Amino acid sequence: MKKTINILLLILALLFLTNCFEKLVKPDNSPTDGNQVISDTLYILQTPVWEGFNRPQDIIVGKETFIYVADTDNDRIVMLNLAGHVVGERQVKKPVALAQDFQLNLIVCAQFDTLIEGSNITYNAVFKLDMVASGHVINDAPMTRILPNTSFDFLRPDREFTGVATFFDNSFYIARRGPSNATLIDPDNSILVFRKKELSDGSKIDTLIGRVPLLEPLGTGLMSANNISSLASFSGNKLDMILTLIGENSFKTQVLEYVQTEDFTGYQNKIPPFATDLMTVAKFEQPEGTTLDIFENIFVADAAKDSIFKFNSFGDEMESFGGPGVLNSPHAVAYFNKILYVADTDNNRILRFVLSTDQD
Repeated sequence: MKKTINILLLILALLFLTNCFEKLVKPDNSPTDGNQVISDTLYILQTPVWEGFNRPQDIIVGKETFIYVADTDNDRIVMLNLAGHVVGERQVKKPVALAQDFQLNLIVCAQFDTLIEGSNITYNAVFKLDMVASGHVINDAPMTRILPNTSFDFLRPDREFTGVATFFDNSFYIARRGPSNATLIDPDNSILVFRKKELSDGSKIDTLIGRVPLLEPLGTGLMSANNISSLASFSGNKLDMILTLIGENSFKTQVLEYVQTEDFTGYQNKIPPFATDLMTVAKFEQPEGTTLDIFENIFVADAAKDSIFKFNSFGDEMESFGGPGVLNSPHAVAYFNKILYVADTDNNRILRFVLSTDQD
């Protein structure tokens, strides 16, 4: 009996000590307000916090390892080094999405104003900044507008460009959304494909060659383009991608795999529905950004749940964390050298986290 009492006391002591350590908690998907601790693995917030932003909505680590922030409501792109020191900025109206190709061009989804028949009209746009031409001085980088570029484009100021992903061959995809989706020919909710076209003088220009096929513009299930909020590409010699959706859909984060067989060439869903945590119905509420680490673990920023979700490459949930006490409407995540960068949008800041297991 005495031995049994001692064992019970030991268990109670261990439980008390365990609860004394503060942990970032797993986002709870139940209708209650409870939170769950999923493991002893902690995300450690790095200091100082990067402040001075106004609703930043995207962050990337470039190929040359500069950090770029879409500082949306300050109408600028901020360029920082890894220590967080600002090394340049570029005024662009309402930037919301960024990517960089292997020629170090920066591709930006943003806006611009123009006068048409005496009226000032705001258009959503896609720009390319040639960072090499300016010696990486972002304020001097030549900027080319890629979209809108046709007379029909200028009839549609209600179209938005919300995501960009670049690939190994310097092709890139642009996520577009808008209210007109009844036509099969050119629905607003689409992913536009740009590839290099060689001109007669040997130079190459970015050319729109079409849309990613087989995506349902208002789809509520798999292979959907229902209000895409972000795109992310995989590293290496492949065209696989991750997209997040904020339209009505059961699976708001989808991994699409590009396949080539004798019978089919194109995209298909990589992770089956219902089989893993990532593909659980209603797992996400408002996913606004996604990224991958070197192991192809998937991070998703859910603005409505104030949380960052992490999944392995099979879609199993790992060390997710967040909540209103930690984040406020996060819109983007980036990963580099064991550091997770989070655009904590409604707190007007950039946060950096390191897993305790990655600490030296």
